[in-house]
Amino acid sequence: MNDLDPHAYVEDPSPGTGRLRPRAAFTSDLPVIGLDGAWRFRLASGLDDLTGDLAAPDFDDSDWDLLAVPSCWQMTGLPGEPRYGAPAYTNILYPFPVDPPRVPRHNPTGEYRREFHVPDAFPAAAAVLRFEGVDSAFAVWLNGIRLGDGKGSRLTTEFDAAGALRPGRNVLAVRVHQWSSGSYLEDQDMWWLSGIFRSVSVAARGVEDFFVHAAYDHESGRGTLAVDVTGPVRVSLTVPELGITAADPAGPHTVDGIEPWSDENPRLYSGELVSEAGERIPLRIGFRTVAVVDGVLTVNGRPISLRGVNRHEWHPLTGRTLTGDTMLADVLLMKRHNVNAVRTSHYPPDHRFLDLCDEHGLWVFCEGDLETHGFEPGGWHRNPSDDPAWREAYLDRAVRLVERDKNHPSVIVWSLGNESGTGANLAAAAAWIRQRDDSRLIHYEGDWASCSYVDLYSRMYIGLDELAAAGRRQEPPTADPADDAHRRSLPAVLCEYGHAMGNGPGGLSDYQQVIEAHRRLAGGFIWEWIDHGILRHAGQDDHRSFYAYGGDFGEEVHDGNFVADGLLFPDRTPSPGLLEYRKVIEPVRIRIDPAACRITVLNLYHVRHSGYLDFRWTVEDGGEPVGSGSVAVPATAPGATSTVEWPADLTAALDAARKDGSGHEVWLTVTAVLAADETWAAAGHEVAWGQGLVVPAAASSPFPPAAAIAHDGYVALGSARFDTRSGLLVRLGDLELDGPQLDVWRAPTDNDLLSAFAEPQITAWRTAGLDRMHHEVLRVAPDESGLTVTARLAAAGSSSGLHVVYRWTACDGPDAGQARLRLETTVTPDGAWPVPLPRLGVAMSLPGTDAEVEWFGPGPGEAYRDSRTAARVGRYRSTVAAMQTPYVRPQENGNRHRVRSARITAPGGTLLITGAPVIDLTVRPWSTRALAAAAHQHDLAPDGRLHLHLDHAHHGLGSAACGPGPSAPDVLAAVTAAFAVEFSTTR
Repeated sequence: MNDLDPHAYVEDPSPGTGRLRPRAAFTSDLPVIGLDGAWRFRLASGLDDLTGDLAAPDFDDSDWDLLAVPSCWQMTGLPGEPRYGAPAYTNILYPFPVDPPRVPRHNPTGEYRREFHVPDAFPAAAAVLRFEGVDSAFAVWLNGIRLGDGKGSRLTTEFDAAGALRPGRNVLAVRVHQWSSGSYLEDQDMWWLSGIFRSVSVAARGVEDFFVHAAYDHESGRGTLAVDVTGPVRVSLTVPELGITAADPAGPHTVDGIEPWSDENPRLYSGELVSEAGERIPLRIGFRTVAVVDGVLTVNGRPISLRGVNRHEWHPLTGRTLTGDTMLADVLLMKRHNVNAVRTSHYPPDHRFLDLCDEHGLWVFCEGDLETHGFEPGGWHRNPSDDPAWREAYLDRAVRLVERDKNHPSVIVWSLGNESGTGANLAAAAAWIRQRDDSRLIHYEGDWASCSYVDLYSRMYIGLDELAAAGRRQEPPTADPADDAHRRSLPAVLCEYGHAMGNGPGGLSDYQQVIEAHRRLAGGFIWEWIDHGILRHAGQDDHRSFYAYGGDFGEEVHDGNFVADGLLFPDRTPSPGLLEYRKVIEPVRIRIDPAACRITVLNLYHVRHSGYLDFRWTVEDGGEPVGSGSVAVPATAPGATSTVEWPADLTAALDAARKDGSGHEVWLTVTAVLAADETWAAAGHEVAWGQGLVVPAAASSPFPPAAAIAHDGYVALGSARFDTRSGLLVRLGDLELDGPQLDVWRAPTDNDLLSAFAEPQITAWRTAGLDRMHHEVLRVAPDESGLTVTARLAAAGSSSGLHVVYRWTACDGPDAGQARLRLETTVTPDGAWPVPLPRLGVAMSLPGTDAEVEWFGPGPGEAYRDSRTAARVGRYRSTVAAMQTPYVRPQENGNRHRVRSARITAPGGTLLITGAPVIDLTVRPWSTRALAAAAHQHDLAPDGRLHLHLDHAHHGLGSAACGPGPSAPDVLAAVTAAFAVEFSTTR
């Protein structure tokens, strides 16, 4: 510390002073004094507003506020108004001038004080003060004695408390600075938050540290265990299950018949270290060996495929402060949705999360607390990654990452950090890690161009063609031939793909097909796990809630809702994107062959056979169950396939459905469910499913012709009434309607509005005027067999348009008051159409604010042309309100894809809709215009009408907000198209 400037540590690039050597996170039976709880707190405006005698034990802090520790001080007061500053979100830009290592003098600083009692028997002479996480720089005093200072917000820092701790009353004072030199290394695409956000404790220290090495030989089945203990204390090792009792933990100890640890079988052996002083340290040992074999990522001799997610730590009320229950909820949700891997983006998580990964089985890329992305807009000028002044800080972060988490079997890869350019400091960090722990691989995506100091060829947001080329080892060569040969020998991984922002991502099944086609491709990690929405109230006296995003707190610079890009909504409700991903990556594939009357099961696990699953079948006729039972599938080995004939009871159920002659589609669904409880789900939990159409629907009968008759102001066609001038359907039977009319616009999705690599799709759409199309009726022509309405859809100022012909035919149904109506719509582009259409269909409305909706087709949730794998055909029921997907920023949502038929029961009557043969269906209590204008969910309110969209097709969702747009087959080109839909009513 500089005596002339007691706050010089704030801007000094060094990682801190007075800190103890980093060590593993572990528990022991030595006493610990937890310091979590209510602390006295004052928020100073900057270094000119600090409390001079903050550290004095007799300082009177009784008029200071009470603040929970751990917490992020900007989150205090939510969901009302924040009490201490406010959260701020940027993706790349620093929220202060880039002038490393300097930060603004106006630097909000939290001053914390806590009294605590130390029992007389507590071994104060060997005590440490432990901070699990403090953002961003802090200094510490105990009983007036300065212990040191530190940086590295999401890394553990320990100080030697022996010289300051005493029995009885103790006073701990901590000064936490919002900005520091460390902030330049922590630009990690998340809310900027500050404070003591993880736990604090005083712990007795006995055994200094240890490193568990537990390797597995897949050829012999032998495990080798060695525990390196640091420090002068003599320690013995026992592992009762393995018959190990040794005075020398280092061994090595070799044991035959080991069950190795993996994500599918997270076998942990319980052991214990016992010091000569009697300290007992429990161990959870997982044997596994990570290796690259012929360019393929293997664990325990078997190739693995990462079905992963990037996970930030987040809670909508507490920010990055998480409880154990919240962490467990994340792990269980991942396992239940077939996720098997986590990249801890972009910092080490709370160490308890890794304990859960060990226990339940998740591969982990454990990432360093490092990102300097904000230097990229300036051409990486002054980027710390290649500046010798920052070398110590880079090495410190790598050392603390590895030392804290080195004993977790779930951690198979060390990741240096994220989006920090390249440079000698990153290479030095990789070299240190490789020297310290050669049992794991090293990852850093930023080195993809050469891969000179990493063990994985890592990419983010590349397209399918580039991914397939990497799978074939045909990526473009590097500048250095030696680097090129090295890179082509490495496994390839997508550290980020499938950007889950808003409605999407689309195209996940396409990516999975490419991944599974090439052994070099080790899988990847969706960006990301959870939306970082912050729960807010709409106003001081308005307790309607919504989730805030960038800009909602008046930030000077921000990146809007780019922070809401997760597979979970902020309250941890799975989004449609997670349900899609779960289906796409399911580890067991079920194929149904109706022609051969067979069921095929492909096991995509790498070590687990399928015997832990029960297979069940259900037959549905028009969506109504007509039979169910079980299928005896033999235990299928990893990578193997089993084919079984249909059981007799299944055949009988299908025969009965065929004889019924209902004319409906008959579907066979086979599910794979847990046969017994697992640690992460109960028996009966569904792991995978497959569907097959056994009996197609009967052809519908043609409409008998009915004449359309012109009246004063309207045209009658059967029980339907049309406006003479607009050609709009205004009544069908007793039901009031408005429409339908050609519609090509949708409330833009985040993937429509944003693009990381090209002009956003919305630009071309708005240039073409697709958001302001005018519907001009050209002719309303009744005749003896129906009604023809011709019109043109075009934007002001544009010579291009869409010519549309509506052909209506009708007949009265057999029941009194029933009306049947068929609409055939033909759309022909007129003029140049270089842009795709957002949607192509017809829109209409009827009175009401909510309604019961029943449909037969894929469901139960929303689906789109490039995000429909998770939708299975059945009969579903919902309300209009429940069919809306509450994306943090409102946008196009709620589409039900390829619906055969639907029944909408509103206060004014019931409308039946039948696709001819299928139609996409969306029902909303608000208009597209209102949906597009809303910034948050609470901005939406029913307008008294139910808005129906009956679409022939949608433009794909893609992942363009940070990745590729829709693939070619999912682009909705403006070409001639025809589609039909039928309407009817019942009293």
